[in-house]
Amino acid sequence: MGKFNVLNAKGVSRRDFMKLMAVTTAAFGLPATVAPQAAKAVGEALEKPPVIWLSGMECTGCTTSTISTIKPSAADLILDKLSIRYHEVIMAGTGDVAEEAYAETLKEAAGKYILIVEGSVPPDASKDDYCIVAGKPFRETVLEAAAQAKAVVAVGSCACDGAGIPGASEITQAIGVRDLLKNNGIATPVINLPCCPVKSQTVIGTLTYFLTYGEVPPLDSQGRPLAYYGMLLHDNCPRRGRFENGEFLKDWNDPAQKDYCLLLKGCKGPKTYTDCASVWFNDNANFCLNAGSPCSGCSETGFYAKFNPLYVKNDDFHVPGVVGQVSPDLIGAGVGVVAAGYLAFSTVGNIARGRIGKKSKEHGGDK
Repeated sequence: MGKFNVLNAKGVSRRDFMKLMAVTTAAFGLPATVAPQAAKAVGEALEKPPVIWLSGMECTGCTTSTISTIKPSAADLILDKLSIRYHEVIMAGTGDVAEEAYAETLKEAAGKYILIVEGSVPPDASKDDYCIVAGKPFRETVLEAAAQAKAVVAVGSCACDGAGIPGASEITQAIGVRDLLKNNGIATPVINLPCCPVKSQTVIGTLTYFLTYGEVPPLDSQGRPLAYYGMLLHDNCPRRGRFENGEFLKDWNDPAQKDYCLLLKGCKGPKTYTDCASVWFNDNANFCLNAGSPCSGCSETGFYAKFNPLYVKNDDFHVPGVVGQVSPDLIGAGVGVVAAGYLAFSTVGNIARGRIGKKSKEHGGDK
């Protein structure tokens, strides 16, 4: 790879880089022989399309999550090499200088750039006052940029369906990027990467796939890559054994219950499709359940409004009693069928090739 010296200069070894490419291609169920092709695509820095990253109604948590990885750094391996032309948080320019960079990218790279949107969007002109950026309605900026983009990536739950924290209010009536484009007749492909915040591995892997093949990865009906959102969290939960033994946490202050199933404390794992149990946040340091917090369902359409209160058992779950044996088939009825062998989540490629189609249909995937 001719431009690998750039990575070496940043302290990233070829071995670590190739390992990342192998993991990424495996996540999409691709053969190992594709990894070198992906590495070449990512390594050719000067030929990468420019990126415009817009921030709407959000907390900047997805940006923080994406650029805070250590091994390997998202900035070193992907973002720094993508030629980010506009990003309000990380760009050096401000004010008119920043807006000029945005305008120049639209003019010079029309049809070539990738548009990343973080945050939800006002649904129409009547709600534009709730999100104004650089003196212009954010909604208009998204429509303008999306119409000329090669692809749109919505990062975080707010951008995916507008039902994050901003969308939980009836005042803003915020919506997601995909719905905004659909409502305005814009056919640019949209890839949804929900979670609150999105994981850096998900962003890196998705961009790598797109740059390698020039097309969006296989998606479910919510527009999410099946490689990252094709598995039911409950199936792979580290507390699954406690669930099957009927051991549910009731008292937060009882040390004996510290690793009990959190279903009665509001865990949404039985109806949440995400790879959080296998790929953790902060360079695989931790994730919600390991930290003692129930899954909030942040990767699903309807988060936050339809999933609160977060620490109260969801009445949609059918639990035949608080103590004693609880059937996983009963709790999963209408949500997902527990598949023997699906617990082997480390072999994501096998899931993508065989079980992912069946699984995606169970939660509204593409037919």
